[in-house]
Amino acid sequence: MIAVISFLLVVCFSCVCMADEAATFASVEDRTFVAGLDATQQKYVMMTPQGWMIDQPVSLLIAFHGHGSDRWQFVKQDRDECRATRDVAAAHGMLLVSPDYRATTSWMGPGAEADVLQIICTLKKHIQIERVILCGGSMGGTAALTFTALHPEMVDGVVSLNGTANLVDYARFEDAIAASFGGTRQQVPEEYRNRSAEFFAQCFTMPLAATTGGRDDVVPADSVLRLLDRVREHNSKVLSIHHADGGHSTNYADTKRALEFVISASEMPNQQPQNGKLSCP
Repeated sequence: MIAVISFLLVVCFSCVCMADEAATFASVEDRTFVAGLDATQQKYVMMTPQGWMIDQPVSLLIAFHGHGSDRWQFVKQDRDECRATRDVAAAHGMLLVSPDYRATTSWMGPGAEADVLQIICTLKKHIQIERVILCGGSMGGTAALTFTALHPEMVDGVVSLNGTANLVDYARFEDAIAASFGGTRQQVPEEYRNRSAEFFAQCFTMPLAATTGGRDDVVPADSVLRLLDRVREHNSKVLSIHHADGGHSTNYADTKRALEFVISASEMPNQQPQNGKLSCP
């Protein structure tokens, strides 16, 4: 118990109850940690469910913010994707974690990947984490798919809201993605391919849900729809919510439906691939 208390004191930059932003959660903690990758200070927010005690098992929902936002997007914003994520996490008694994952323009580059791994592993050392489910919108939806493709053994379910599964062909935000990935697609082509979930459909053995819009010109839907088709070849736990006339957003009902599907499906036994990728020590 002393070790647990010390852990909380070290990583908790500030720990406050925010009734206005998260009335259904017991607390909202803004945490700072030293990144193992480069010794920089990085941050994430953790929202704890009502009635939960630290010695009790709990499931973890990690929400990745969109381009231009930060760790507070899923904590404070009233947009449908964020509100539904908070409501579902609270209803299921889940820990809700929202990381900066390096930058407002992260796109899940190597630094962000290392930070998310560190967050998951650190939490698992001190908390009985039952399941890890990833979600996010736009850039965050992309990040959820990318991290899962890189580390499927760490993920029990994934929800992508208006994300892309192919960064090789994606033509928006090129400067931000190049800064995150360490170069352009011409300079580091393997980095772009390795972070494109479409090329690693076999890794998605866990429940997967995605929302897409046929008129989304910010993050076009085609690559995610192709990914879902390929995943269905070996995984029946797949939900696609596609609106042919939809744009670059997901409404409350669809966000809730996607999350509820993955949470319910992830309660069933599942065999993860043994691919030799990193796991927690």
